[in-house]
Amino acid sequence: MRASLPTPSLRTARLRLRAFDDADADDLFALHSSARILRYWDSPPWTERSRAERFIAICRRMEQEGTGARWAVDRVSDGAFIGWCTLNSWNPDFRSASLGYCYDDATWGRGYATEAARALLGWAFDTLDLNRVQAEADTRNAASARVLEKLGFVREGTLREDCVVDGEVSDSWVYGLLRREWQPSAGPVPTR
Repeated sequence: MRASLPTPSLRTARLRLRAFDDADADDLFALHSSARILRYWDSPPWTERSRAERFIAICRRMEQEGTGARWAVDRVSDGAFIGWCTLNSWNPDFRSASLGYCYDDATWGRGYATEAARALLGWAFDTLDLNRVQAEADTRNAASARVLEKLGFVREGTLREDCVVDGEVSDSWVYGLLRREWQPSAGPVPTR
């Protein structure tokens, strides 16, 4: 049986990454009930608050089972919840995991996704002895592709018609970041 993977608190100059708690359900529901925010997701916007509660329960289960971790991301300046990021599908045998994130559209274009992911990746490469992190982005989501490329991810291919987004068949780009390519000093340095 795999050991648990406790979600550590991480800080950057502008952000605090922390484990989810029950008090995040309303903010999480607001985020995931937005059709604009989820326009490139392969699942529809939430219509029931109970989905947020299930999401938080899954975060705890991922941590307990040692398969990954999800962080709520708060802005340091005002404490506002602005989104979340995740490292999931952790495979210690292959030394690999997957990266994901979702942010409030009012925060887009300010570098928060890149900053939070850089802190998460720094922790993951240091703590989990990862060799590879993978991420996927809808081919129409240029902003997410830019985030991944700023972090050093390399586009490795296209998954043709791999999901359905809002009733439309969609392709995804697959990105990979290898340990030897990781540049932790290319942005704000996280503090623990």
